[in-house]
Amino acid sequence: MSAKIYYDSDASLSHLEGKTIVFIGFGNQGAAQAQNLRDSGIPNDNILIANRDDHYAEDARSKGFNVEHEFGKAAELADILFLLVPDQVQPGLFNGQIAPKLKKDAAIVIASGYNVYYKFLNIAPTNDVVMVAPRMIGSSVRSLYQKGKGFPCFVSAEQDGTGNALQIALALSRVIGATKAGAIASSAKEETAMDLFAEQALWPNIIMLFREAFSVLKEVGCSDEALCYEMWMSKEPAEIFERAAEDGFIRQLKHHSIVSQFGQLRGALSLDGVAMRRHFQDILHNQILNGKFANEFSKIEADLEKTGDDNPLERLYKQTEASELGQAEIRVRHLLHNVS
Repeated sequence: MSAKIYYDSDASLSHLEGKTIVFIGFGNQGAAQAQNLRDSGIPNDNILIANRDDHYAEDARSKGFNVEHEFGKAAELADILFLLVPDQVQPGLFNGQIAPKLKKDAAIVIASGYNVYYKFLNIAPTNDVVMVAPRMIGSSVRSLYQKGKGFPCFVSAEQDGTGNALQIALALSRVIGATKAGAIASSAKEETAMDLFAEQALWPNIIMLFREAFSVLKEVGCSDEALCYEMWMSKEPAEIFERAAEDGFIRQLKHHSIVSQFGQLRGALSLDGVAMRRHFQDILHNQILNGKFANEFSKIEADLEKTGDDNPLERLYKQTEASELGQAEIRVRHLLHNVS
């Protein structure tokens, strides 16, 4: 199934004229997108950064932006509000301080579908809710814009309170530089499903495969140093994925030796994948799409602010680093640090 792609010609900037645009948060994405907006002709006085008084706020001031530390005051002024703080912070901040002050016809802009898909935000039915979600880190969003290039971005209208939600989403995609390469029509559901699937299905299995492969190779006498460098510290996996992005997921193999190409293709085709497919389907349908993970995660969010073993994330790190691979890497990196 093909998605619709939107380009500069599909986006009218008239929908942004005279609008006050507020950024909740000035981190990686907020800093990049706010600067791109300004460089696309949005007046600096029409852009307001709402951030607590910390180094992010100081960074915004140093870049010439107006900064407001009280989120409620900023929300009162917003015609368009970018919600760019971490997912786990959004519900408490938005529902407690922003929603009560927000104009009833304001457009809320999300870069992650998580809280909208799971309905964790108390949004009035009169508001527009749009997704403008660059698929790159903020530094790349900024650097590619400065080079006159576009970048991949998902765009959608999740709630059309004013009748102009999609037009606003496209205009914002254009001023941040996304429609130059083509913004991909998507949805909060699609973005959330793919994002969480990568985090809970794809990458956990990759971590497990590296962990078990490490142990199997150690059993036949491979050293910690050799394994760490061969498997990831040489940065070869990063180079492979970079080639995949440039040349294609399969065609990047052409950069490998003939022995490597033959071994990888034959080995991949010999695996039927049936059990893995069932595993993936179970995670997608019974953890992600049904909201089970999101509801469970919401119950431990407060604990993530704690330190040591009281923090569930820290406990997971401790368990993972106790593996044979984890302990070996600690030894190798310590040795390298002492040598250097």
